[in-house]
Amino acid sequence: MSINRFTLQLDEIKAAYALEPNPSLEVRLERIGRIEQMMIANEEKISKVLSADFGTRHPIESRLLEFQMIYQACKHVRKHLKEWMKPQLVPTPGFLGSSHAWTQMQSMGVVGIMSPWNYPIQLALVPTIAAFAAGNRVWLKPSERSSRTSGFLAMLIQEYFHPSEFCVSIGGPDLAESFAALPFDHLFFTGSGDVGKKVMRAAADHLTPVTLELGGKSPAIVDPSANLKDAAASIVYGKLINGGQTCIAPDYVLLHASDCEEFVQELQRAAQNQFSNPEEFTSAIDEHQLTRWHQLVEDAVNRGAKAIPLISSNTDKTPPFTPLALLNVSEDALIMQEEVFGPILPIVAINDIPSTIRYINERPIPLALYWFGKNKKVMKQFLNETRSGGMTINDTLLHAAIEDLPFGGVGASGMGAYHGKVGFEAFSHRKSVLEVRGLFGLPFLRGTKLARPPYNKAVERLLRWLS
Repeated sequence: MSINRFTLQLDEIKAAYALEPNPSLEVRLERIGRIEQMMIANEEKISKVLSADFGTRHPIESRLLEFQMIYQACKHVRKHLKEWMKPQLVPTPGFLGSSHAWTQMQSMGVVGIMSPWNYPIQLALVPTIAAFAAGNRVWLKPSERSSRTSGFLAMLIQEYFHPSEFCVSIGGPDLAESFAALPFDHLFFTGSGDVGKKVMRAAADHLTPVTLELGGKSPAIVDPSANLKDAAASIVYGKLINGGQTCIAPDYVLLHASDCEEFVQELQRAAQNQFSNPEEFTSAIDEHQLTRWHQLVEDAVNRGAKAIPLISSNTDKTPPFTPLALLNVSEDALIMQEEVFGPILPIVAINDIPSTIRYINERPIPLALYWFGKNKKVMKQFLNETRSGGMTINDTLLHAAIEDLPFGGVGASGMGAYHGKVGFEAFSHRKSVLEVRGLFGLPFLRGTKLARPPYNKAVERLLRWLS
């Protein structure tokens, strides 16, 4: 589709928005309700399409990590949207007398959403729910790497929504480039940092505000006070769910050298217990992803790393990739420079707290940080002295499942946040309003009248009174 056709389509959506720039609570909830109805009616079909894209993906994993997040977002908005939409009174200074000041949330217009392939339903529809809650129209560009899911989702949206409310465009990088260059009222992108930079550059031409949900290398710190068995079980789950293709998956582990051997053994036990069934372990999204995993491991091993399989196959069939832990990884290995985004867990031995904190802070700010242990003083030290988009203590991933917690990154891991009220605010403009009334109810003492030229002693007396 040419940029001219794109522009015409955006103009049509903006024209529809202009006819209803401030939709009622009922209209917003009805649109969100249609998303929920669409999901409920098509859960089984969507699960099958997701499995077809990934090769292997268990329906329960899709229900947990995709559908449930959408239902939770719908429920939360239904419960709180009326309150979020209310104007908020703010105090006024004494010289304005009985004037009233308040802020009210206004929709922005047409929101462009560029969603990724790793959670192609959740990461397309959860930001859409937030945009609808704020009163906007939505245009979605899903990832071409999850082509079956993206195509099926586009068909469903066409069935449940008028294209001036919610439309979808399917295509590859060229289409994505044209899409990002459109003059949206807000552009929301989830994906890699490299593509995020391109999106931001394209949006800058129109001064389009952006939300960037990126990723990065999210560390898991295992303190000497931690229960190694529990920590390993949580880290394995966070690392291997969805085949490691999760933006907040633990990217690498930091722990004391004396705990490494026991910790690896606990990782193996946990991985075998949780993911030994090949039908419950999500595959790489495509051959390109699988090849990248093998290349990362080969590069690390060639630089001196030791690869330790986490799962023993119970069948004669060799799996395309076996989840691994890596020990003695060189800092110049590719896997220590790039986000892993796969079932490979580097383990870094660091023997003191200041060095661990320095190791984290010398690298780009991660999207998530995980800390395991019982020492509250040390936990607070990591909480206060490291930076990350979010943090879960003594488990993984779960901070992203709390609707009242903002989800987003900092610096290299993203810009802006969403989920819950913060998502509603991200897609809204907070308008400041002042209704001026006369001081003591007297019209001649209203607003700027006392400060207007010609300047005289009355204005000087006003300045002394204000100070």
